[in-house]
Amino acid sequence: MTVERVLPTAESRDLLELVRDLIDKEVAPRASADESAGRFPREVFTTLGRAGLLGLPYPEEHGGAAQPYEVYLQMIEELAAGWLAVGLGLSVHTLSCFPVAAYGSAAQRAALLPDMLGGEMLGAYCLSEPQSGSDAAALVTRAVRDADGYVVDGVKAWITHGGAADFYTLMARTSDGGGRGISCFHVPAGTEGLSFGRPERKMGMRSSPTAQVRFDAVRLAPDALLGAEGEGFRIAMAALDGGRLGIAACAVGVAQAACDAATAYAKERRQFGSRIADFQGIGFMLADMATQIAAARALYLDAARLRDAGRPYGTQAAMAKLFATDVCMKVTTDAVQVLGGYGYVEDFPVERYMREAKVLQIVEGTNQVQRLVISRALAR
Repeated sequence: MTVERVLPTAESRDLLELVRDLIDKEVAPRASADESAGRFPREVFTTLGRAGLLGLPYPEEHGGAAQPYEVYLQMIEELAAGWLAVGLGLSVHTLSCFPVAAYGSAAQRAALLPDMLGGEMLGAYCLSEPQSGSDAAALVTRAVRDADGYVVDGVKAWITHGGAADFYTLMARTSDGGGRGISCFHVPAGTEGLSFGRPERKMGMRSSPTAQVRFDAVRLAPDALLGAEGEGFRIAMAALDGGRLGIAACAVGVAQAACDAATAYAKERRQFGSRIADFQGIGFMLADMATQIAAARALYLDAARLRDAGRPYGTQAAMAKLFATDVCMKVTTDAVQVLGGYGYVEDFPVERYMREAKVLQIVEGTNQVQRLVISRALAR
């Protein structure tokens, strides 16, 4: 089913058509084979960048498309429905660019953003560590200042695009004191002392490399610092608010793809002389899928409109991420059930959607952490 979208401008409607065309030609046809082989589609991101899609929410003067977040997120949703590795990869890249765009100096933005947004570079976001995932303020990777800049030592874990990115947005400790001692840095790939672990062997998202990023006496110039020393945790949390909306949009995209596949199958598959879509047990499952997806989409779009209006939206982003990813897990599980035995084999895509859905409940803040964010906001 083609989702009917209400977009604010003719330009954004043209953008939607461009995205759908790229998905049909460049993304969806290769998703299944590349996922099975674990191939990372780096050239797809170059294509997206040259089409202006790697910098959708960022200013035009630096190579972005100056689109509202509500438009950007709907493009993420479309891409994730075609192939989650691409939709989530674009979300992670956007997250990785945020500290430069929002906290970088005028000189840093002018020097870095055109290549970061123009399609030639792909980013990674380095916050989590082997011992600090949900408790991000407990990170121990350290950047020690000296006369020539900073020397970084430590290990980051679970990094999307680890080993494949062209730059790494790094959160590292510059002083003790929990979150107040964390700073943010821009680290180009190829910097001496930067190395990577082998890609993780994952349940799903096999085309998207996830690996440790290791810093062994990595020397950074003073202008690698983004924002002020000690501002990194605040930068990281601000970036994650937007990133959670990206994950919510990805979840809605995967859920929509699963619902579409299950609906199409149910209309073709016949048992006891009738289409299984005409049996109430199956029809009600499909109705629940469609309703839950529509609600999840409305929730992330509401949060995006708050962001576009310059209003606080962190709690709403947590709600959207929580609800949309839980919906995605349920919808994809039910889609496998609708297909029965066919849902459990790789000849049909719903088994992949189900495996992919699980990670969305974990990344960029587990759903338990989202509930903590929401409950604390209620308690205030």
